[in-house]
Amino acid sequence: MANWLLYGANGYTGQLIAKHAVEKGLKPVLGGRSEAKIRPLAEQLGLDYVVVGLNEKLNLTNIVSEFDLVLHAAGPFKHTAHPMIKACIVGKTHYLDITGEIDVFEYAFSHFHEAVSAEITLMPGVGFDVIPTDCMAKYVSDHLPDANNLEIAFQTNGGMSPGTSKTMVESIDVGNGLARRNGALQALPDRINQKQVQFSHKELSTISIPWGDLVTAFHSTGIPNITTYFALPPAQIAQMKRFSWMMGALRIGPIRRLALNYIDQNIKGPDQTVRDTVKSYIWAKATNPAGDAVEAWLETAEAYKLTALGSLCCVERVLDSQLVGVHTPAGAFGADLVMDIPGSVRYDQLPS
Repeated sequence: MANWLLYGANGYTGQLIAKHAVEKGLKPVLGGRSEAKIRPLAEQLGLDYVVVGLNEKLNLTNIVSEFDLVLHAAGPFKHTAHPMIKACIVGKTHYLDITGEIDVFEYAFSHFHEAVSAEITLMPGVGFDVIPTDCMAKYVSDHLPDANNLEIAFQTNGGMSPGTSKTMVESIDVGNGLARRNGALQALPDRINQKQVQFSHKELSTISIPWGDLVTAFHSTGIPNITTYFALPPAQIAQMKRFSWMMGALRIGPIRRLALNYIDQNIKGPDQTVRDTVKSYIWAKATNPAGDAVEAWLETAEAYKLTALGSLCCVERVLDSQLVGVHTPAGAFGADLVMDIPGSVRYDQLPS
């Protein structure tokens, strides 16, 4: 049986991954910086555990080198991914994570040659960020190989985990108005860009957001113009426009710390009933210079459930493969990867 480490196992999503792993008969070693948080979970699930902080450079590298693979689930990843990626490269250990953060994707791809030299795979984004959207990007681009424009939109329900909430606060500097134009990441003229999108179940208002596909879909498809959208109620979009100036306050250290404190005290994440009943929805459209277009629609499990199931799917595939370098999920395993995750249904035409 493969020897792999789930780091950040005590977090909301880390616990979900650990529990689903045990249900699948997998035996990850659980890792984190706090024995008080990791040990009870390990004992509950009958798993081994290790305690190490990401700032313990030598100790971290020595521990990581004992494993075939690390699935990194400790965010916000802008603070945690760099030391773990470095440790995995030195330790010659495959690295996967569940980030959706653009800077982390860019950082991973900047280490392509080091990953090849170490004969390992770096694959960030093996959760809801970005498996379903990456697969949909690959799917429509495969059906329109000369596409030069890609749009992706998604809707999730059920609320956010503490980690996702903190990531949103930490990423406030990126803003909503970011897209890929002519191969480069660019700020859009308007901070909040709206688009009406017909999903498989209904038409919804969306706004552009800096989703990970601005990096991953570019690598998976080669399409130079990409915009990503998130569905929100019209009233909430209007409120965001009205008070967008207030978002700048989160750049101020004390205010940001208050927001992060609030998250620690009040945000718990979706419960099991929500995870087992709620669906997520994705739409993708590729267009070529002649104006030809290919659209597709996807329904999946609730976002955090998909993250747990999808990350484990990628862990097993990486361990069974000879992949080296830096890869996206769809780039490595194809557009149908998401279809192997329970709850996924894809449409080439809108269901009647």
